[in-house]
Amino acid sequence: MPRFGILSVVARKLRIEYPGAVYHVMSRGDRREPVFNGEQDYELFLRTLEEACRKAHWQVHAYCLMRNHFHLVIETPQPTLVAGMKWLLGTYTARFNRRRRQFGHLFSGRYKALVVEGSGDGYLKTVCDYVHLNPVRAKLIEAGQPLEAFRWSSYPLYLAGPRQRPPWLRVDRLLGEWRIGKDSAAGRRALGEGMERRRQEDLTGEFKPVERGWCLGGEEFRSELLEQVTRSPGTSHYGDAVQEAVADRAERMVKGRLKAMGWTEQDLAARRKGDAAKVKLAASVRAETTMPLAWVAERLRMGSRGYLTWLLHRQGKPA
Repeated sequence: MPRFGILSVVARKLRIEYPGAVYHVMSRGDRREPVFNGEQDYELFLRTLEEACRKAHWQVHAYCLMRNHFHLVIETPQPTLVAGMKWLLGTYTARFNRRRRQFGHLFSGRYKALVVEGSGDGYLKTVCDYVHLNPVRAKLIEAGQPLEAFRWSSYPLYLAGPRQRPPWLRVDRLLGEWRIGKDSAAGRRALGEGMERRRQEDLTGEFKPVERGWCLGGEEFRSELLEQVTRSPGTSHYGDAVQEAVADRAERMVKGRLKAMGWTEQDLAARRKGDAAKVKLAASVRAETTMPLAWVAERLRMGSRGYLTWLLHRQGKPA
């Protein structure tokens, strides 16, 4: 499990960094404008990414370059996500602008960084498959074309021999999650056949957490991340991770208080909405967390938000 080192806030987005972390990173062009206008730009970005990997000691598991955004799945043996992304985005922007004799922002300024559990339980496979299938979802590959027909993705390199790959592309972990034991012609063929099958499947449910979540992993992994966020509060922290961390803390608080009171969940449901002990507990939750009244009322089985507000005011407690 992760051992955390750094929490960083960049462009109002919470960044969790620790040695060995895996991320799905996505960045769009400013106002969704193109960040790649042709083959030279794609190649320029890949050369810049290679430099970033050397500087930040990144290992890339997957990438896909679309016209107005890019996806990376990177592993950071050292906690260098923020520093590496700052260098990558800034350097590519400068080189892109220099080639066109222009200036100004290229990227929107807020890149998404989904923390991925790298335990071998399939989460890395899910996110890498999501990245490699992006051209299919964008309809950039015709039905009769193989998936590797899209050049600006790491997927064709997975199907190529080791000597044809850049040293910064690491393929062993994804092959392992595909249960492919050897980077051989037979193993690469099995990957190709499997991905073509995946291409035909409805993966909406599997990919939804990749598109909308802030982390992808099991409950223990998520809990460790939430605990780290909770231990490092700050007014500049934004996003789903912080909201979930606050809710997790409030839930642990409620369960702890119920245990101290000798109550079970059944007792909580059975007691009347305006029970004095419930009102006292609700006041504590409101005083010690930022959870809204509607959440407190529902969690403590106290009726509506308005009724809880009235109960707290009647007891002289702030709502």
